[in-house]
Amino acid sequence: MSVALIWVVSPTSELSNGLGFLDTTKLVDGSKPRSVLKSSRIKNVGKKHKHKCKSSYVNADLRFGYSGLSNGRKSQFDVSRVVANPTGELAISSEQLVYDVVLKQAALVKKQMRDKEEEEDMEVKPDIVLPGTLGLLSEAYDRCGEVCAEYAKTFYLGTLLMTPERRKAIWAIYVWCRRTDELVDGPNASHITPKALDRWESRLEDLFNGRPFDMLDAALSDTVSKFPVDIQPFKDMIEGMRMDLRKSRYKTFDELYLYCYYVAGTVGLMSVPIMGIAPDSQASTESVYNAALALGIANQLTNILRDVGEDARRGRVYLPQDELAQAGLSDEDIFAGKVTDKWRVFMKKQIKRARAFFDEAQEGVTQLSSASRWPVWASLLLYRQILDEIEANDYNNFTRRAYVSKPKKLVSLPLAYAKSLVPPSRSGILSKTLDV
Repeated sequence: MSVALIWVVSPTSELSNGLGFLDTTKLVDGSKPRSVLKSSRIKNVGKKHKHKCKSSYVNADLRFGYSGLSNGRKSQFDVSRVVANPTGELAISSEQLVYDVVLKQAALVKKQMRDKEEEEDMEVKPDIVLPGTLGLLSEAYDRCGEVCAEYAKTFYLGTLLMTPERRKAIWAIYVWCRRTDELVDGPNASHITPKALDRWESRLEDLFNGRPFDMLDAALSDTVSKFPVDIQPFKDMIEGMRMDLRKSRYKTFDELYLYCYYVAGTVGLMSVPIMGIAPDSQASTESVYNAALALGIANQLTNILRDVGEDARRGRVYLPQDELAQAGLSDEDIFAGKVTDKWRVFMKKQIKRARAFFDEAQEGVTQLSSASRWPVWASLLLYRQILDEIEANDYNNFTRRAYVSKPKKLVSLPLAYAKSLVPPSRSGILSKTLDV
């Protein structure tokens, strides 16, 4: 179970073509990959991020469904580096592993702020853009917006309040995440192998190095050249897809936390540089990233609790095995799908944990740029209500899918908008973290 996204299809053995989807326009001729967006901005992406390029590509057309276009605890962390471990064993806690990525992202944002201050004191030469490339990029971003509008209607509505540049960038990130998720969660997921994900990661590196394969890659390539977005969260999301191929049980919450970071917490880290931090915010950059991470974890835990029955029918149990055992439960109880007192007690604890992450997340939302707060508040409020619906269903997440009704959504949207108008506060979040 991962974040939700658009299907990537291919005539290769790993990615099978099967959906009558709208073709994206490739930016290459023939089978030999090459970059055609040669503006200095995109050409310099590789220099900026210093990632080694690989040459392999997913040699395929990427298509979109044309019915339109279809994630606590207050913790102290030690600093380490996230390293994918095929065995699934961790030498230190997942929170410690993830925290280094948070520090890195925060440092990138602070560096960009310093660079902008320096640029104000000197003449900056405009980017050199070849004729025709601006039109291609504009069309690419428009496609991304169509995807977001079809499959994340509420979030898309909120993005319309953002500045045009931020709006397009968040659409580009959303589309890449959808495409990545559908590799293992889409209708042809059974044909996906680790080798296919390796090629997708290689293509990601090319994209960050200014060599997009198709027009949708070009939108993200342009985005990462304009904003201080690092490749690590994107690579970590792909690692989450690898986990879905090899792992269907999680021994402890520590293991599950790492999975939630990979498939959803990463989205928060990708998005903060795009959303922007309010100029009058006194919170540390690090603390804002921590809040974004917490929202991703909270959303994914909510997905997991909502989809227990659906996942069980696929032979998957995304619940900590040790906590199930402590509650006197096992996989057999989940597959049986019977709501018992033991199950209710277990679910209450899981919901309490997810709400704690939501509490941690909302402390940072007001620190975002004012034009970016509404979609984040809407996401937080609506997802949090899914937990309420699980309770309302008497914890029957085996055969009843918890969802927020349209009337409740309509009530939540103006509430989210009102919350988005609240300016940054020095209270709460400021006292919990140190600046980097």
